[in-house]
Amino acid sequence: MCFMQKVYFDSAATTRVRPEVISKIVSVLEDFGNPSSTHGFGRSAKNHIEQTRKNIANYLGVKASEIIFTSGGTEADNLVINSAVRDLKVRHIITSKIEHHAVLHTVQEIESLSGIKVSYVKINQDGSIDYDHLEALLTDSKEKTLVSLMHVNNEVGTILDIYRVGELCKAYDALFHSDMVQSIGHLKVNINELHVDFTAVSAHKFHGPKGVGFAYIRKNSGLKPLIFGGEQERGYRAGTESVHNIVGMDEALRLAYEHLDEESNYVADLKQYFIEALKKNIEGVKFNAKCCDPDHSTYTLINVCLPLPEEKAGILLFHLDIKGIACSKGSACQSGSSKGSHVLTELLSEEDLKKPSIRFSFSKYNTKEEVDYVIDVLKKFMEN
Repeated sequence: MCFMQKVYFDSAATTRVRPEVISKIVSVLEDFGNPSSTHGFGRSAKNHIEQTRKNIANYLGVKASEIIFTSGGTEADNLVINSAVRDLKVRHIITSKIEHHAVLHTVQEIESLSGIKVSYVKINQDGSIDYDHLEALLTDSKEKTLVSLMHVNNEVGTILDIYRVGELCKAYDALFHSDMVQSIGHLKVNINELHVDFTAVSAHKFHGPKGVGFAYIRKNSGLKPLIFGGEQERGYRAGTESVHNIVGMDEALRLAYEHLDEESNYVADLKQYFIEALKKNIEGVKFNAKCCDPDHSTYTLINVCLPLPEEKAGILLFHLDIKGIACSKGSACQSGSSKGSHVLTELLSEEDLKKPSIRFSFSKYNTKEEVDYVIDVLKKFMEN
């Protein structure tokens, strides 16, 4: 029997905030001083920020001075890429066409305004980059170069061999920026062991609050501010800090890594359960890129192509929403657009692009009963 319930399978877009994080945020809201003030109220607020900075640096194996708080991943990406061109004299950017739009649109805007060279590394059909092509691009590059490649793709889940890319960048004296929004809090990462110069992170992807994140900026990189007006964040990012959100992010990241083994195993099992249920119940289902491969894809999502005619494909998401199921046709940042996924456009055949592809993404709060409900709804929709 298919009864109506609420199922949230869109954690790659944003995650439910942990109750412990909410409690932490509320408690810090009472400590209302401006962290730039020199009196006791201000010093107390400043202490929250600096303790969080030390904690996050410790989680990731870096120096506290290398963590700069931002409004989220998009701002961090913009800060790094714009400053690299403006202040570090980067004249060549190597990226891919399946990056998040926070990177792609920033790179395209800089290219149109400054005329820098942009190269796109080839992408294999499984969503991995062509590492030989990346090395060839680095070999041929005669200008100061920035490589910008995301660690975990937000739509199909493919994991970059970030160590290998870092080694290549080091060998060819290129700067390396990686959007790590979908990996920090979900994978064990020691940034100090990687040859990464810059990263972008967002708290709401690991059960923290929205509107806060951070950039990792390697010490003595020469990067300069994008937002001016004050000396906050070591001069990198002017504006009074959102103390309660910063502390909430710290609590969320602490809990994510404290329970990482237990929770990642649980979510990985749930993902596999969903994969097997789809194979069993939906004839002709396809799994995009490497989303079924646990060695090369994040355990937090799958991206499936369903064998539906165009007239039914157009109402699938609407039907799922009516049934209380939250999922996504791609990045939530582009869900209001009539355009298809730029990621899937690079990976799928023309025939499969006409079919609906849906991203289901999971967290510790999901259950097998919810998977069963979604499978039942999908099966009935496809049979009618």
